[in-house]
Amino acid sequence: MKVAFATQDKQRVDAHFGWAKHIAIYDVTKDGSTYLETFDFGGKLDEDGDEDKLAPKLDALKDVSIVYVAAIGGSAAARVVASKIHPIKVSGPEPIMDILEKLQDVLNGTPPPWLRKVMMKDQEREFDFEDEA
Repeated sequence: MKVAFATQDKQRVDAHFGWAKHIAIYDVTKDGSTYLETFDFGGKLDEDGDEDKLAPKLDALKDVSIVYVAAIGGSAAARVVASKIHPIKVSGPEPIMDILEKLQDVLNGTPPPWLRKVMMKDQEREFDFEDEA
């Protein structure tokens, strides 16, 4: 599953979603994580009510299941959730590698229902109707 991190320094989740200079994307499995890419955002990223700055970030998240943020505004959160992405707010700046490690531990244990649903997002559902006969 792909996981994103809103970051200013590319090392920690330390950015408000709308103001993030970078969004780092990783692929996370039970066996580990792999860095995929970082999207860089420039221009005017201030808190100003300008919803247009969210479009490129939402586009960058199109294949992502979870996005970790330091903060996220209500309208941005609604747009993220509408895109079937689960936003998670961290309590303070937290190293991306620590979050990846914790997430992998959860995947190897008993993931909560919301995470099981997120994990199924990219998998095709298979039905065998012949077994019902």
